[in-house]
Amino acid sequence: MAVLSKIRQRSFFLIIIIALALFSFVLADVIQSGTFSAGADNVGTVNGTDIESQQFMQSVANIEKQGQGTSSTQAMNSAWEQEVRRIILTEEFEKLGLKIGNEQLINVIKQNPSLSQNPQFLNAAGQFDENKFKESLKGIKNAPDQTQWLQWKEFEKNIEIYAVEQMYNTMIKSGVYTTKAEGKFQYKLENDKVDFDFVTVGFSTINDDQVKVSDAEIIDFMKKSPKKYKSDNTTNVDFVLVENKPSKEDEQAMLTSIGDVKVKFDSVANVGEFVNANSDIKFDSTYVAKKDLPIEHQEALFNLPVGAVYGPYVANGSQCISRMIARKGNSSAKASHILLAYKGAPQSAATRTKEEAQALANSLLAQAKANPGNFAMLAMTNSDDPGSKNNGGVYDNITPGQMVPKFNDFVFNNTVGTMGVVETDYGFHVIQVLDKYEAVLMGTVVQKIQPSEATIDAIYTKVSKLEADANENSDFAALAKKAGLEVIPATNLKGFDEYIQGVGSQREIVRWSFNKDTEIGDVRRFEVPQGFVIAKLKDKNTSGLLPIDVAKQTVEPILKNQKRAEIIKKKMSGASLEAVAQKSGATVQPAIGVSMKSPVLPNIGNEPKVVGKAFGLAAGKTSEIIEGNSGMFMVRAKAVTKAPEVPSYATYITQDRTQNQSYATSKAYTALKDKAEIKDNRANF
Repeated sequence: MAVLSKIRQRSFFLIIIIALALFSFVLADVIQSGTFSAGADNVGTVNGTDIESQQFMQSVANIEKQGQGTSSTQAMNSAWEQEVRRIILTEEFEKLGLKIGNEQLINVIKQNPSLSQNPQFLNAAGQFDENKFKESLKGIKNAPDQTQWLQWKEFEKNIEIYAVEQMYNTMIKSGVYTTKAEGKFQYKLENDKVDFDFVTVGFSTINDDQVKVSDAEIIDFMKKSPKKYKSDNTTNVDFVLVENKPSKEDEQAMLTSIGDVKVKFDSVANVGEFVNANSDIKFDSTYVAKKDLPIEHQEALFNLPVGAVYGPYVANGSQCISRMIARKGNSSAKASHILLAYKGAPQSAATRTKEEAQALANSLLAQAKANPGNFAMLAMTNSDDPGSKNNGGVYDNITPGQMVPKFNDFVFNNTVGTMGVVETDYGFHVIQVLDKYEAVLMGTVVQKIQPSEATIDAIYTKVSKLEADANENSDFAALAKKAGLEVIPATNLKGFDEYIQGVGSQREIVRWSFNKDTEIGDVRRFEVPQGFVIAKLKDKNTSGLLPIDVAKQTVEPILKNQKRAEIIKKKMSGASLEAVAQKSGATVQPAIGVSMKSPVLPNIGNEPKVVGKAFGLAAGKTSEIIEGNSGMFMVRAKAVTKAPEVPSYATYITQDRTQNQSYATSKAYTALKDKAEIKDNRANF
């Protein structure tokens, strides 16, 4: 009692202490989660400009709305690229003082068909009237409801950004030019020719086991060219998928349950009502072709007599019973045709006249009737329909109304085997009716086979045990094998990735792998639509360079060839081509009329370094050993034939300038982006 009395006397202090303890607990969690950390409210920064999360996520939501089927992560990545581009280019525009005035804005608006062709803004002559447009804007601006005005200001802002960017791109393109000397150089690259002899020993002559490359060598090689082998931070995760699958006992229980439904299905008067009352999928009154029925049960289902019931059978993880309601003939058809278009017909590039097209159609019809088996070849060689000519003119499963009326009528009003010519807006068609299909109307009770509570409990127990064991045992593969599961690797995940092969969209797993508190070897369980994933973080790559397994694909062959080159050099000893050939077991080969524009050696491939060396040698001179793309070379020059001077190099100047201008703007932006200081926090979202 004395203790209780003392507690009551100090209750106020206890409340304060408990409150402080709770606050400390929450504060620790907040700090740990990063809410109060620097940049917590930012998706990232570009050259010191923050990309604020609330506004950014609004952009993400807008992109999701605009693009059907766009996932949140895809929308996020799209919004990120837009924001990075906007910030980088806006900085450049401000440095250059690029802006547009009201007159330029109106000119851009005039180019927008939705505004320039809007009847509301046209004068009596059908031309865009600036005064009408400005009056309309004034009305929107002064309206009590400012929604439209705010929408217009946002639209105007986007127009300004677009117009300034177009101005910027024009300036860049205008700064790209090709001089006469450069045009002449391009001409000579293409038309100067060299003849020479060469000896080569290919890299392929040295086996892989003679040129081992270590991971350390690959890393050292990348460090010498960090920009070339730059990479985002990545993670590697190993995981197992434990699916929530029904057991054999569950399937048997479902079979018994749906068997009771079958007894009633035989005698019901209203099939649709019965299906809707007993099925997971509602009754569909559509007639279907044989090909649309479950493939393993197609024959049995399609050949059911009207009123008969088939099943139970398993399809797509469900127990099913089906009842034949009705069947309908001439429901769809298969036909082959040859289209002979003529000049002036819609979507036609033909030059023949209408009369010529009709005459050719009649001629082909006569040939087809004389030899029906040749119809496909006639279609492939004569038809103007790109959608069917390559498969012999065939269209399968044509439904009534799918084709233009005259085509449709011929196919559905004639018997199988009939051939004829019909005219449509597209030209003349030589048509052969190949087949007619029946369709059936079925009522199907579908009941998804679900795991029972006992099965779910057993799966959960299995998953929990595996997770606990994996946290204590480093051999994840052995544990998975013991549990009858397969370890699936998810490699080179980036912080803004969403999909993981085998389990689909799993942003939570990606975020976990990038969390600063997740260490290599950590294991965590995730609930996914298919069941459960137990993931183990295998590796984190924060070096800024390509992950080793990716780098091996490009860097390892380079390093191996460097080592092969040293081995081959020792074989290729000698002062002349003949001596080197004899020593290395190679042969002396000729190369005739090779240019630097196309430095291809016969039976070898592209070898610009070798050809360039040949151009630089005096006639009769022999080179040192050259490391090429495919092996080691030695060349002996014979003759260089200089291209004759021409009065003008305008063609080459234009080609070179057009090519350079075509990618100048994208290259300029890429250079600015590479130079920018970008901090990407998308992995946290």
